[in-house]
Amino acid sequence: MRRSTIALTRTALSALHYSGLGALLAPLARGKGVIFTLHNVRPEPPEPFAPNRILKVTPEFLETAIESVRGAGYDIVSLDEAARRMSVAAPAPFACFTFDDGYRDNRDYAYPVFKRHGLPFAIYVPTVYADGEGDLWWFVLEQAIRKADQLRVVLGGVERRFETRTTEQKDAAFDAIYWTLRAGPEIELRATVRKIADAAGYDPSRLCRDLIMDWDELRALAADPLVTIGAHTRRHFAVAQLSEDEARAEIAESVARIERELGRPCRHFSFPYGDAGSAGPRDFAIARSLGLATAVTTQKDVLRARNALTGLPRISLNGDYQEARYVRAMMTGVPSLALDTVKASLARVRGLRGARGPEKAVASGAAATRPGAASI
Repeated sequence: MRRSTIALTRTALSALHYSGLGALLAPLARGKGVIFTLHNVRPEPPEPFAPNRILKVTPEFLETAIESVRGAGYDIVSLDEAARRMSVAAPAPFACFTFDDGYRDNRDYAYPVFKRHGLPFAIYVPTVYADGEGDLWWFVLEQAIRKADQLRVVLGGVERRFETRTTEQKDAAFDAIYWTLRAGPEIELRATVRKIADAAGYDPSRLCRDLIMDWDELRALAADPLVTIGAHTRRHFAVAQLSEDEARAEIAESVARIERELGRPCRHFSFPYGDAGSAGPRDFAIARSLGLATAVTTQKDVLRARNALTGLPRISLNGDYQEARYVRAMMTGVPSLALDTVKASLARVRGLRGARGPEKAVASGAAATRPGAASI
């Protein structure tokens, strides 16, 4: 996300909080509760070039988030309890804290915070990551660009050259490469990132083992009843890009592997990436058919009664928004409701333009259909 967009979002969330409008509308907009998405928890500040900084929060901010949630009158519950409360009239709104990918820092820095408060949380693990063989390509791309002074990359069949000597150049190169590759097949994405790493002289072979908990570490952590270990596919692929049989295998085999390794049922699942292009109704139905109690996305919203239990939205707690006021504003549900209203209005406008006939629709709708619109 561009820095200007982040600044604008921070301003809007701050206004929602300080005006009192968020608190006023929360009883109408907050739904039944919220599931938070997190990844890394680390104490050190980010480096100047840190394009994956949104994945990292500090232990201090995690404490702040917990205090904000409890201060708003929410119960912090396990995923099992969340699934139960989604089907009943609960006396209070609830919140779940969930972490994707199984990073070792979850154990080292997040777990002590939850343990001290006696609160539950969940970690979703891609099974080949716990084997030490996962492809954390977004970190590989970051490390390769950090090492390089320039790059030549084939994107969309066209070779492009990037100067990467300064932080600003590195940021621009990362954004251009990342988003272009994300728009295409993931197999090609990963192959291209490997070529970039080779050209930059970066060897990623130890990265997964250095960052991700292995099975022994997961078993030790899962011995605490506060900890839920969920599945996150085998290889961290966007399942919507796979055939139905491949998607089913990615989900089912990851669940079965976790059950074998931990010796207990695995009832919860997280879709990798989790946006609308990475997981959709077909995939939610697969998760439901496998008997999973919940499956979560990263589609941004609070929990509402209409949500399918195997396609639940989450709210991201990320490195660009490490302030209590942002947490309090997001969990009201007002930002999500406002965004939904804007999307519905745009859809109605497009429908009206389409009803005028193709010639008028093209003339009046050119600006609206220009690619590159950003979402929050």
